[in-house]
Amino acid sequence: MISAEEKAKETKEIKNPKRKNSSAALNAALIAVMTAITAICSYITIPVGPVPFTLQTFAVFCAAGMLGAKRGTLSVIVYLLLGLIGAPVFSSFKSGPAVLFGPTGGYLIGFIFLSLIAGIVIDKFGSKWYIMMTGMTIGLAVDYFLGTAWFIIQQNGAVTVSEAFEKCVLLFIIPDLVKMAAAIVISIQVRKRVKFLNVDGRRAIRTAEGE
Repeated sequence: MISAEEKAKETKEIKNPKRKNSSAALNAALIAVMTAITAICSYITIPVGPVPFTLQTFAVFCAAGMLGAKRGTLSVIVYLLLGLIGAPVFSSFKSGPAVLFGPTGGYLIGFIFLSLIAGIVIDKFGSKWYIMMTGMTIGLAVDYFLGTAWFIIQQNGAVTVSEAFEKCVLLFIIPDLVKMAAAIVISIQVRKRVKFLNVDGRRAIRTAEGE
């Protein structure tokens, strides 16, 4: 709940173009940094079947845990758009529509929903570890569902649901849970030390300035 004093300050900030521009610059910088981290994590790859093992999921967990729904999801969207237009940001330095819309592209697109769902839960209910875990688990389940469904469609019925689950999901559950746990620990510590990550927009600038 925002107090009357905070509302008055935000009203004043709206009339201050310099403060508004600073807020936009801060958010853009945070999104850019997380996009870069996601790209770097994608380069750490271990081939294990049709879906490679990477640290992309860890980066998406961190995006939601540190930046919340709006900024975290935007960082994922920017990452995917960079890959779509040809920047080598996907695993094994790949890029282009053939990757994003290929057999395993559903898992990449599912990152949007993973970050969005986890971020919404965190923004609404707080950044306790069990809240983060709940949001990230729901988001990961949606990512698994979308990615597996798209993989089956791409195979034109050549694989069953159980076969697709075994090839594309089963091997990744435990590693993804480990990545989730690491992301939660890191996100909580970063939020404690970087206070303006706990708020968004104009209030982020106000917090960073110590008002």
